[in-house]
Amino acid sequence: MTEKLRLLFLCTGNSCRSQMAEGWTRELRGDQIEPYSAGVEVKRLDSLAVGVMAEVGVDISSQRPKHVSEVMHVPFDYVVTVCSHARETCPFFPGEARKRHVEFDDPPYLTQGMADDEKRLIVYRRVRDEIRRFVSTLPDALNFAEDSHEPTGIR
Repeated sequence: MTEKLRLLFLCTGNSCRSQMAEGWTRELRGDQIEPYSAGVEVKRLDSLAVGVMAEVGVDISSQRPKHVSEVMHVPFDYVVTVCSHARETCPFFPGEARKRHVEFDDPPYLTQGMADDEKRLIVYRRVRDEIRRFVSTLPDALNFAEDSHEPTGIR
């Protein structure tokens, strides 16, 4: 049996995008990849993210937000930042971890002040589906230069 790739999705608050990425990876690529998620800060798990993932049969309700310091001991193969803030503040990871950056819009930020829940859900669903498309291309999608913003053809 081949050892699974260990991949960390790193975001600012580990409440939405990185949690969805972890859930999708476990669902779609769990046979090849051991996914983790963490944040450079920690916020509460986003209930709308949990809801839109449940709509497509992926349960992330038992996942919990973690600070990146909680996973520093894991020998990651890849650290994928999913927002600019995490990319700029991503700490050094010991070992062979290769950094990659794939930007996804921030649903909580984009939906601030929106009173209409259905309009908010449209944003969450779009980002959920973009993350799914990226995860479905793993691990091949990680083969791009570290200073590149994202692999071609993902979005």
